[in-house]
Amino acid sequence: MTDFNVETVCHVSDSLKWGKYRSRDILPMWVADMDYPASPAIINALTARVTQGLFGYSIPPDGLIETIIEYLLERYGWTIEPDWIVWMPGLVSALNVICRACAPSPGDEVLSFVPVYPPFLTAPTNQSASLITVPLGNDPDRQRAVFDLDAFAAAITPRSRLFLLCSPHNPAGRCWERAELEALAEICIKNDIVICSDEIHCDLILDLVRHTPTAMLSDDIASRTITLMAPSKTYNIPGLNCSFAIIPDSQLRHRFNQARKDIVPHNNVLGYTAALAAYRDSQAWYQEMIGQLRARRDQVEQAIANLPGVRMDHVEATYLAWIDVRELNLHNPAEQFEQFGLGLSDGKFFDGNGYVRLNFATSQERLAEGLNRFEKAVRIFSR
Repeated sequence: MTDFNVETVCHVSDSLKWGKYRSRDILPMWVADMDYPASPAIINALTARVTQGLFGYSIPPDGLIETIIEYLLERYGWTIEPDWIVWMPGLVSALNVICRACAPSPGDEVLSFVPVYPPFLTAPTNQSASLITVPLGNDPDRQRAVFDLDAFAAAITPRSRLFLLCSPHNPAGRCWERAELEALAEICIKNDIVICSDEIHCDLILDLVRHTPTAMLSDDIASRTITLMAPSKTYNIPGLNCSFAIIPDSQLRHRFNQARKDIVPHNNVLGYTAALAAYRDSQAWYQEMIGQLRARRDQVEQAIANLPGVRMDHVEATYLAWIDVRELNLHNPAEQFEQFGLGLSDGKFFDGNGYVRLNFATSQERLAEGLNRFEKAVRIFSR
């Protein structure tokens, strides 16, 4: 019997994703959380923990750190030490802490490729650093985004301190190859730049390719890399606020900890509980979920390929389709698709004007309805 299912449990009153359109007939396919209920192992672990009735300040439960170490070794061949792990309540706060730690003086520069997850664009300026963006290139033959290494190297100045890397990439859906990461990291080594590698989507690989943690590339690269991970996207528990940074270098880890001191709160106890159940007890659920996402990815790509005026690259990783609608000449893409009953993320927030992002982590039937609404809109827009 399968322990994976897609149920209509989304219409709860406290769902950000569904609550945005509570009073309108708009299918929400915007924010990056899935319509799939968490695994039975996670639900059972949370139920058992709640019955204890104590919810004080928390520390990681017995076995969680050891489970993460074993998980990373088995899945990626990456050996880490327990003291490399620094717990955080979320990726966004971690990005801000990293900018504070690694680009501490006004005018220090933080680099990132764009388009990219919006907090990459706001965290540097929140901490009084200067954001330098470099557009991703495109390989039309393989229908995928690529690093423009020449443009990246040209953007670096003596004030460049930190590079924010999204790996796998949100929203472009790339699982970067080892050689691509090595070439990028070598530029950072040459220019003494710290790398923040956001790998929160690392377990959402849809093709027969392997995710490579950036810090695995070499000892030199590991010594300047902060890796961000979490069970939140893969196991659909983002509201439980549990993530972690992996920082091999003790001095860099000290800088990070000093920057978060007295600002970042403890992780919550239910987040820890869910993380342990996710990594240790939810692998059968995970395998079925990945199969579901592959099928939904193919469903989206087939639909988009048959429409005029729109295109998308192949999605190697994540459950997010990055769709180019520039030929439709829409002045406000997200609002205009809402008029046809479809809630999408607007590319402008990713520094990707003329694009929309569609979350396909839902049932076949619900996705088919969303794609029907998308097609209706596109055919009218393209007249």
